[in-house]
Amino acid sequence: MWASSFLVIRAVRHDFAPGSLAPGRLTVGSLALMPLAVRARRPLPRGTTLRLVLTYGVLWFAAYAVALNAAERHLDAGTAALLVNFAPIIVAVYAGLFLGEGFPRPLVIGIVVAFSGVALIALGGSGARGDSIGVALGLLSALLYGSSVLMQKTVLGSTDPITATWVGCVAGNVALLVFAPQAVRDVGHASAGAIAGVVYLGVFPTAAAFTLWAYALTRTSAGRLTSTTLTVPAIAVLMSWAFLAETPTTLGLVGGALCLTGVAISRRRPRPRPARVVAAQASGAP
Repeated sequence: MWASSFLVIRAVRHDFAPGSLAPGRLTVGSLALMPLAVRARRPLPRGTTLRLVLTYGVLWFAAYAVALNAAERHLDAGTAALLVNFAPIIVAVYAGLFLGEGFPRPLVIGIVVAFSGVALIALGGSGARGDSIGVALGLLSALLYGSSVLMQKTVLGSTDPITATWVGCVAGNVALLVFAPQAVRDVGHASAGAIAGVVYLGVFPTAAAFTLWAYALTRTSAGRLTSTTLTVPAIAVLMSWAFLAETPTTLGLVGGALCLTGVAISRRRPRPRPARVVAAQASGAP
């Protein structure tokens, strides 16, 4: 569902501006999630948990959506998906700096490889359809995505996935009220297909996918789960080629492959040494 969102955003860009597409998507998402939240009858988050939910609601559901919408005015869907999935590197760096995980060799190598991939994309990997503004917006989207996942992981220790998703979605929608007049104007001039695209974005990539993501995040680590999204760019590239007749250039695909390879390397963990080797070193044996 997240892979398809890159495709739909690209397809409706002529009918909806980046700022008007985001509130339309979140309005549909909030309404779709409301019956589930009411049925669950879980208490709303409070205190620090509420502040974190509101924060990632604004950063992820609102700012990320606008940044990604804007990026896809400069980049094809596949290249945008490749850049956004730089996010696991951000999660790994944060964990190294603030969660005591350090910077093991695989992480350092992965960062170097991934950044080299971003450099290739920036040097022309998306051809005539992309530019430095699109690359910057794609990396901004990845930063907002990665930081929000870390906040959400903390929140899910004290609130359920449906409530965490719904409250975050509503918070993002409120933050985007400034774009409401533009959204109304764009809806009035948009084609039926484009409006259907906005509804799809709200129901599936937003309400359904974010809830499923939160559910999964309660059962595994943020780094491990974020690594599973490495499948998203491949699906997005194939769908973009099939339905929009666009793919990244060869240089873009090479850069994207390096990004994903770097992320995969960064998530590796050093093999534990055999117990007998550790015991021998502790005793001073050669």
